[in-house]
Amino acid sequence: METRGIEQMFDFQRFIVRIMCSVLGLHIRQNSPRLRDKTARLYICNHVTHFDHNIINLLTSCNTPLLEGPVGFLCWARGFLELGQGVQSRVELAETLRRYCSSPVALPLLLFPEEDTTNGRNGLLKFSSWPFAVSDTIQPVALLVKRPFIAVSTPDSSWLTELLWTFFVPFTVYHVRWLPPLSKEDGESHLEFASKVQELLATELGVISTQITKADKAEHIKRKRHTAAQTAHSSKNGFNDLGARPRTVAQGFLGSNAGAEDSRVARMAQQVKEVLPDVPLSVITRDLLQTNCVDTTITNLLENTDQFSSEAAVGTPSGPAKQAASSTASGTASTPNLKPAAKSFGRTTIDRHMSLHERKEALYEYARRRYIEKHGLNKQDDL
Repeated sequence: METRGIEQMFDFQRFIVRIMCSVLGLHIRQNSPRLRDKTARLYICNHVTHFDHNIINLLTSCNTPLLEGPVGFLCWARGFLELGQGVQSRVELAETLRRYCSSPVALPLLLFPEEDTTNGRNGLLKFSSWPFAVSDTIQPVALLVKRPFIAVSTPDSSWLTELLWTFFVPFTVYHVRWLPPLSKEDGESHLEFASKVQELLATELGVISTQITKADKAEHIKRKRHTAAQTAHSSKNGFNDLGARPRTVAQGFLGSNAGAEDSRVARMAQQVKEVLPDVPLSVITRDLLQTNCVDTTITNLLENTDQFSSEAAVGTPSGPAKQAASSTASGTASTPNLKPAAKSFGRTTIDRHMSLHERKEALYEYARRRYIEKHGLNKQDDL
């Protein structure tokens, strides 16, 4: 009776806090609360925001361990369970949490196998297997978050940024769905159990179950920042005045098929190779992956002829192969050597425009001669 009275008191406190959160714009809804197993020791939920554990804690008492970040007062203020500095690996963490769950007086655990946040609209990150080594029986929880005007979660947003946006927007709706408890079958590994729960939550949320990990997301953010820095550097040095478009990433976080992307880049590389046959194909491909534009790549290569000429010299053949290459080169001696790169960067917009115009004219003339020689046409016939 005493335990039940304490639980009722906590339920009343959580109800009051939920009303206060509603006034601040945090609305919490839950489906099928009767499916929640009060004897469950482990809740498994998808991760959308940095405050998911606080929201679920307003529905039922649970603890979420802090995996990364500062400990001490900030850890306590954010509502995390501090495990101390002794836990280093995920295996040690799973064993520590398993001992924690074995205590009959300890609160249930809430874990996020994705280990990082997503917007919850496209797909789930690949579930880690270590949370499923904590307990053989889990309670799946599906979380859906909606917010007007602004995305719920961006790839590189911090918890402080998320908190500011939460108080700035009119309201944020957290929709919690309780699913029936699941138990690991005999002979089923932790990885297989994690994949099964991931598929179940993805089906419940209406999204796809991906194999993208937390490390893949971190790499995507790193590339995105590097591309933004390159674009800002190009704009600062005036390359946008030359007509070069900002560089973009060839593949996104959840991009298209890699095979189709590779074939498309290969076709673009062949187009550039026909215009600039002296440039190594590897250099062309590397620049295309950054620019994603044939014209921009041609412009970049024409402005940096010294850079790829040194790379081409490394692969120059020697011995008989060199003699064969020299004989082939002598047969095509009539082909002009094109190096229309500007000797210096123009100080004014007019000078830069004229320099670009001269390089374009030289490029068109070179491409025209290549076409005539390739098809055996005479200049008089072409004219």
